[in-house]
Amino acid sequence: MIQAVKGTRDILPPSSSVWNHVEETARKVFRTYNYQEIRTPIFEETQLFARGVGEETDIVTKEMYTFEDRDGSSLTLRPENTAPVIRAYIEHSLHQQPGLQKLYYIGPMFRRERPQKGRYRQFYQIGAEAIGSDSPAVDAEVIEMVREVLLQSGVTGFEVLLNSVGCSECRPRFLAALKEKLSGVAATMCQDCRRRVDSNPLRVLDCKVPGDQPVIDSLPSILDHLCPACAGHFQLVRKFLDDRGITYQVKPRLVRGLDYYMRTTFEFVHEALGAQNSILGGGRYDGLAEQLGSRVAAPGIGFSIGEDRLVMSLEEGSPGLHRHRLELYIAPLGQDALRHSAGLAYQLRQRGACVELGADAKLKRGLEVAHKLGARFTLIVGDNEISTGQYALKNMATGEQESISGSQLIERFPLY
Repeated sequence: MIQAVKGTRDILPPSSSVWNHVEETARKVFRTYNYQEIRTPIFEETQLFARGVGEETDIVTKEMYTFEDRDGSSLTLRPENTAPVIRAYIEHSLHQQPGLQKLYYIGPMFRRERPQKGRYRQFYQIGAEAIGSDSPAVDAEVIEMVREVLLQSGVTGFEVLLNSVGCSECRPRFLAALKEKLSGVAATMCQDCRRRVDSNPLRVLDCKVPGDQPVIDSLPSILDHLCPACAGHFQLVRKFLDDRGITYQVKPRLVRGLDYYMRTTFEFVHEALGAQNSILGGGRYDGLAEQLGSRVAAPGIGFSIGEDRLVMSLEEGSPGLHRHRLELYIAPLGQDALRHSAGLAYQLRQRGACVELGADAKLKRGLEVAHKLGARFTLIVGDNEISTGQYALKNMATGEQESISGSQLIERFPLY
């Protein structure tokens, strides 16, 4: 038997209804903040990610699905979507459009990671990018917006983590201090940290190995090395969040795994997810557009929600939440009743009701199916009901049964 490839999965009902709820909620929130959808290809030239994400990052060195096309070019399934969005921004000269470019996306990404709870090799992200401003007010608005997505989706109990990773002026000084400190302690750390000391020392701060945490706690703090501009920017971001009453925790060790981040970085974490507790992360990436060939400066900030992990937090926190609900099961008794019932089902569906039309001519079997499907009501339609115009409507929760006319039935289920 052929099964799904390792690290992938089928999203089946009733879980798929939770996914739909999350995506519909995100789209609604994005509309209120004037974001519009962008859809990029699921594969791009490999060089886009090597230049944008960073050649020494784990994503590029270990995790990308890269293949050679028939013309010899190297293509990669997208491991993230910020670089593709910026590529599209440059390619289509979106900087010429008025105002801030506010774009969102929903779709699959691909990384060859070790599968674990809430983490898959084909995974899904909901993300947004605000391009064209370096204002700390935009940073705060993005954090506010993603917080609304979580709250309106039904997620509670999360925590906002906040940091600044500086800029091209102050980060080199911090990296020099970090390397100096690491040179004396790296030998006691995990293999990945020892490798990163020279290639990507900032990523050492993101290590999750328990034995390395005391060493990481002793390392220099980026907040002690920020230049005046970055320190002022970070202070204003915090003030804008304070003004909104949005609580957060400053985490000097919080870094993002991609090279393009600068200044503001943030994560939302949730205890229901265990050790790998991040629901989403984001940050500012001023300079990425220029790095990818833009002649026009395009400072930006964005985030991506791990939709798999978000859905998991919803399902584990409230089992059965947003489960699709069948409103009416129609049990026709015979072929004439089936034809008649099809007309009733059509009228009810036109009003937005969720209706299942049975095809079994036996009442007992029909009621069993309605119960298993979780229908709120069952409508019994036989020859006698058709001739009198009065149908038997059974409440499946209480067992009560009432007689109802066709017009009363139609009115029972409101329009959308």
